[in-house]
This record gives sequence, structure tokens and C-alpha cells, in this order.
Amino acid sequence: MKRSSLIFAASAVLLPVLAVAPGCASKKKKAPFTGVNFAHRGLHTRDKSVPENSLRAFELAASAGYGMELDVQLSLDGQVVVFHDDTLDRVCGVHAAVCEKSYEELHAMSLCGSTETVPLFTDVLKVIDGRGPLIVELKTGKRNRELCEKTLKILRSYKGDVCIESFDPTIVEWFRFHGREFVRGQLAMGADKYMFKSKLLAWCCSHTIFNFLARPQFIAYDIGAMPPLVSLSCALGALKVGWTSHDPVSENYNDSVIFEFYKPRRKYGKK
Repeated sequence: MKRSSLIFAASAVLLPVLAVAPGCASKKKKAPFTGVNFAHRGLHTRDKSVPENSLRAFELAASAGYGMELDVQLSLDGQVVVFHDDTLDRVCGVHAAVCEKSYEELHAMSLCGSTETVPLFTDVLKVIDGRGPLIVELKTGKRNRELCEKTLKILRSYKGDVCIESFDPTIVEWFRFHGREFVRGQLAMGADKYMFKSKLLAWCCSHTIFNFLARPQFIAYDIGAMPPLVSLSCALGALKVGWTSHDPVSENYNDSVIFEFYKPRRKYGKK
């Protein structure tokens, strides 16, 4: 075989490995997040009597001994608030973006018609108070650096097990260099679910190609068929976290599970 052919063959094997390889983290560091069922946006209910990402939802989840997953983003006045959607329409019935409203305005809005309102991240942490491991998803936007810096400052004052994740690999990369003490994860899903104009970018994100930037220590992937390159990343040491589960069977093929609308075991024996 010619030397050029050998180089090409070696590159075809090594480049995908180098692209999707996860970051290193000790078994002890990953232990609080392994074999855990995480309540998606708290232990909210299908009928919305307990709204998602509400203080009540997190109190119920913490009291039940579950891990918890939540979303953070910035208000107009730079407060870190817990809210999933970019806009307020679905949950608050207000036609506006979260980033267009001050925290005072957000705090006055009802979540799903309940007495619960949009909470500050710091207030959610006070409710959880270290009673369960926490996954914090940072939402991407125009003020990513500010969100990262403020979230990191808050996390460093929190006494509990917490890790971060994002769909945006540049956010995960930021924590790689500025918040290395925290386990970090890359969120991903099938290419057809991304809203990008570029199909190539959607494919790269769905296959976690940008792991070479962020070197995440876990991959949180949409429940369903996982692409071979993502499976390779997990085989190389990344924890495999499934979202969003509606069936305990997800425990059989994930290192941890983000669930909603049922009550699974708190932990399920992963080592």
C-alpha cells in the first residue's frame, strides 16, 4: 500500500475520534450524576397545576430525592432567571421575548395561570439547597459571555452537586476554560430537529463534531437512535444522558435520565 493511502486511511480513523472525544473527568467527579433520574424542569405536572421551572416544581423534586434539570437565561436587566423558552407566549401568555423584560416584569407574570412566577436562579438554588444533583442548561443568545460569567459566579457560591450543559458548544467550551471544576455536557438531538439554515451545521451538531472545542464529559441526547459518532464519544468515556424520558425503560440504556410526567426510582444502580 502506498504511503499516501496509509495516511489517508489513518486520518479517516483518527479524525472522527479526535473530533468527538470527550473531556476527562474522574469517576468520583462524575459519580453524583451517574445512575440518577433528573426531574425535567422540576417535578412539574402534565395538567400544569405545578408549572415547569417553578419553585414549587423544584421543591417537590428535591423533597422526593430526585436530581433536577433546569434552564437559565438573562432578563433585560441582566438577572439570571430560570425559564426554558426564548419567548413568554407558551408559559406566561405574553407575546414577548424573555430578554425583552426586566426581572421585575417577569416576576409579576404567572406561570401557566398559577400563583407561581418566573424565579431567579439564586432563589431556585435556595429551594434545592443541595438536596439533589442539578443539571443547569444555559440557553444560547446574544449575551452568552455575560450569562456564562454570571452563572459561574452563582454556581461557585452554591454548596451542592451541579453540572452544566448547553446546545451551544461555545458555551460548553467557555466552561472548559473558565469553570473547569464543573462537569460539563453537550446537548444534542437529531439533525432534522435543529432550526439552522445550514444542513451541514445541523449534521455536525447532531453528531457532536464540535466536541473538539468543548470536550464535554457527558452527552445529553434526545431519546431515540443515537448516531454512531455520538455512540463513539460515549464509548470513549462520556456519560450518556437521555432526555426527555417518559418511560422507566430509558434507564436500561442511559447512564442517567432526564424524565417528566412519571415518578421513577431516584437512582438505578449505575456504577
